[in-house]
Amino acid sequence: MDILRTPDGRFADLPDYPFAPNYVDVDAKGGDRLRIHYLDEGPTEGETVLLLHGEPTWSYLYRTMIPHLTAAGLRSVALDLVGFGRSDKPVHRADYTYQAHVDWTWAAVEAIGLDAITLVCQDWGGLIGLRLVGEHPECFARVVAANTFLPTGDRPPGDAFLAWQRYSQDAPEFQVGRIVHGGCVSDLPSDVIAAYNAPFPDDTYQQGARQFPLLVPTRPDDPAASANRAAWDSLRRFERPFLCAFSDSDAITKGGDRLFRTEIPGAAGQAHTTIVGAGHFLQEDQGPELARVVARFIADTPR
Repeated sequence: MDILRTPDGRFADLPDYPFAPNYVDVDAKGGDRLRIHYLDEGPTEGETVLLLHGEPTWSYLYRTMIPHLTAAGLRSVALDLVGFGRSDKPVHRADYTYQAHVDWTWAAVEAIGLDAITLVCQDWGGLIGLRLVGEHPECFARVVAANTFLPTGDRPPGDAFLAWQRYSQDAPEFQVGRIVHGGCVSDLPSDVIAAYNAPFPDDTYQQGARQFPLLVPTRPDDPAASANRAAWDSLRRFERPFLCAFSDSDAITKGGDRLFRTEIPGAAGQAHTTIVGAGHFLQEDQGPELARVVARFIADTPR
């Protein structure tokens, strides 16, 4: 496996991102090892919150949430998925599969030693994270699902997603910062847009980001469809607290919370909320508000 690693200098002096890097190595195919980056902030004895980003962001997305979570006494762990942020980036698209992402992420969770996890997941953070909850429910104390879904390919993906999928493959330049900006309702400063571009010096570093949209199951015979159906079977027995915190202005996942709320037992009776004034990347538009929702949810659902 050919692997790229973004130079550390690309991450120097990013706005509002003072956090120290941490790393674990996980197995990849052919005996290779991949380095996965994560943030680990707050008291180690506090409740553990695992923050999983999606496409095409990285742990920078959670920078305004982490201070509020740690102030509430919560340990905040934010991974960079393989191919993103400070994590290693395989060069060849064929190395990125849905199953590989699930395996790499779970290996990182085990290597860090996380348990009794409150998962906060958005976008692909949910496609991966909810698979993990389905496959390892005993390791998760709670879930907060935000602008995400767990597709099996049995339902049409919707025009908004299909348009995004086409763009991700056809665009001559995959400008990550501009993509994030377009998924927000707020106007991002130029230095924040630049920070989202930081992990990707050129297109050779972007193969994971380019591949992600093609990995979403959009037909019943997709390679990941059966594993996602099995995860749904498990989630339909998941009785631990499950909260939906979707935004009010996301065309891609709008209405997706209804399935979670009706199908997952742990969602019954929870104070599901709509984050007002936020687009697809609600952590960017309303990060402190989402952090308050998470902290309140944890306080209201003691283990």
